[in-house]
Amino acid sequence: MENQNLILAIETSCDETAAAVIRNGNEIVSNVVSSQIASQTRFGGVVPEIASRHHVEKITLVIEKALKDANLDPEELDAVAVTEGPGLVGALLIGINAAKAFAFAHGLPIIGVHHIAGHIYANALVQSMEFPLLALVVSGGHTELVLMKEHGHFEVIGETRDDAAGEAYDKVARVLNLPYPGGPHIDRLAHEASEGVVFPRAWLEDSYDFSFSGLKSAVINFKHNMEQRGEKIIPEQVAKGFQDSVVEVLTTKTVRAAKEFQVKQVIAAGGVSANKGLRTSLEQAFAKEEIPFYVPPLNLCTDNAAMIGAAAASMYNASVRGNLSMNGNPGMELKSWSKE
Repeated sequence: MENQNLILAIETSCDETAAAVIRNGNEIVSNVVSSQIASQTRFGGVVPEIASRHHVEKITLVIEKALKDANLDPEELDAVAVTEGPGLVGALLIGINAAKAFAFAHGLPIIGVHHIAGHIYANALVQSMEFPLLALVVSGGHTELVLMKEHGHFEVIGETRDDAAGEAYDKVARVLNLPYPGGPHIDRLAHEASEGVVFPRAWLEDSYDFSFSGLKSAVINFKHNMEQRGEKIIPEQVAKGFQDSVVEVLTTKTVRAAKEFQVKQVIAAGGVSANKGLRTSLEQAFAKEEIPFYVPPLNLCTDNAAMIGAAAASMYNASVRGNLSMNGNPGMELKSWSKE
């Protein structure tokens, strides 16, 4: 990215209230995240109204801390960026209204960023992006394979037809009576078992699409059948069998797509890319294929504002701007901002 810029970024799409300052699209000057896991755990998932209230309480403090940690005044910034969608509409609106107020008060341009573009651009904070590249986006609400031919070009070649991988993890965790969020607990249990229950893989023929609803149902049915026979399930073996199925499908399809489209680089993004089993599987598979593979550090896999700032820097350099009529877009589509 040839132009230098300082961008204040804000992220409130779900249950993290976050703000960051990014320089030149690849340097984290500050990165502040206020998590709601402690308050949401008792509900077994994210309650939108409670998430929104938390954002209202924290948004100003988080922005102030991001600027203080960066040792910057608002006048030194070039733009304000904010997650425009997708996400929980109430949560989105709090971040967007805070960003609009800040931009208006300080005479700064505002940039609305797609949440998934942010996850993809988290990788730009740790290494350069080489095109064409393939991004595997795996989170609570999304499972997608995205082909990028240049900065700001997104072509979704595969997506989930039902449950996203992260959503399936959380639902299976509830079946196993594990705390929220379930993904890390299933990952931990899976590594404690030497063998796992054999569950089906949804290949969907030659498609690059994904489906995890059937796998989730298979786990539920397995537990019910065991209970009806008066037998106890071994959670570690169920977790390993479930994770093995998810990881094999994600890895196999990603490798096949990378070879078909002859990409120079493969990246993983989204909260589930923090999963140890998935990271290891992808690293080993692409080492064998001799295709460069990267995944961000754990703190940049989950929702944060630094990734929003990284994506916004690319948009800023492409002269993409939003305006003060911006609204929350919970069903926002991932669209290219390049002219490719």
